[in-house]
Amino acid sequence: MAKSKLTNTLEAPPSGAGGAIYIHIPFCKQACHYCDFHFSTSMGKKEAMVSALKKELVLRKSEFRDEIIATIYFGGGTPSVLSSQDINDIIAEVYLNYSIAEHPEITLEANPDDLSEQKIEELANNKINRLSIGIQSFFEEDLKLMNRAHSAEEAESSIAKAIQFFDNISIDLIYGMPDMSNERWEQNIDKALSFGVPHISSYALTVEPKTALASFIKKGLIKPVDDQVAQDHFNILVQKMEENGFVNYEISNFGKPDYFSKNNTAYWLGKKYIGIGPSAHSYDGNNRAWNINNNAKYLKAIEKNELPLEKEMLSQTDKYNEYVMTGLRTIWGVSLTRIEEEFGTRYLNYLLQNAQKYVKEELLLIEKETLYTSKKGKFLADGIASNLFMINLS
Repeated sequence: MAKSKLTNTLEAPPSGAGGAIYIHIPFCKQACHYCDFHFSTSMGKKEAMVSALKKELVLRKSEFRDEIIATIYFGGGTPSVLSSQDINDIIAEVYLNYSIAEHPEITLEANPDDLSEQKIEELANNKINRLSIGIQSFFEEDLKLMNRAHSAEEAESSIAKAIQFFDNISIDLIYGMPDMSNERWEQNIDKALSFGVPHISSYALTVEPKTALASFIKKGLIKPVDDQVAQDHFNILVQKMEENGFVNYEISNFGKPDYFSKNNTAYWLGKKYIGIGPSAHSYDGNNRAWNINNNAKYLKAIEKNELPLEKEMLSQTDKYNEYVMTGLRTIWGVSLTRIEEEFGTRYLNYLLQNAQKYVKEELLLIEKETLYTSKKGKFLADGIASNLFMINLS
């Protein structure tokens, strides 16, 4: 049965109507050294922010008057710093103003230090049905280097407690860290697998400008990130996850059949979503929009019943480029038929011509009128995709 499910999953992307709502909670207890997401370590405006998020949901409900909401996702920041009541109140506002699917996926990103048994039980008793736990590593030295707020002991205990109340759990791990040996990385994966969770997201440590990590590397306090180490870790990860029955359905995401993230899959497949909160992004099929990444200005605008967002209309070339980028990151690939039908023969010929180099190098494959990233090319998918982008087609 598992083999049948996997085959069906690989052949065609999930279908069906359904929009997504992403809710950005812009607060963290402390700043991780590698993070460049929008957040504040000051909790003074937390109550006002919750009220503003609920109000923005009301202000934007007309955007989804013809959509059924299939997923609600609390991201951040650290959504688990909110009380269970705050989370309940926000979800209730979604249900009050939008049409919701019968069994929506409702995910909460959480940090281990927030997941007491009482908090987990409270979350399980509301509409949250999926937890995404930011473990990052099970080793104390890694957590200290990243400046995570939790300990290695809390990393393990949070999962042990969560699996008593939740079936659908994802955990995050980071690889490619300075001084992380292949052996320690394998131990991290083995520890994650030992809990029996059905989904793991894993990302290469990247050095973003203006982060503490970038500053420490520049000053020589931390070794630079080594791309070869990251690639070796990725290859180990893919092999181990496959051996344990996980599907690498997107470069950084591994799920057991029936446990793929519906929210993230909606993004990769180009479905509509609304982003609520400071810095949150939205997409309606033709336009991208993003809220201001300043908490004070966001609160002030919402108080005046104004939407603090900017909007960009996507050109045909923008849409083509985004489809190539997201398609090559997933197991569903880039449909050549769709390229021709939506963008025209010139785009299809351009794609095929520029893909030939990577097909010959066995980094890309063409099967059943679909362009895929091969196992060999998977780690390089973003770079390959960027070389297939259309810069201009007059």
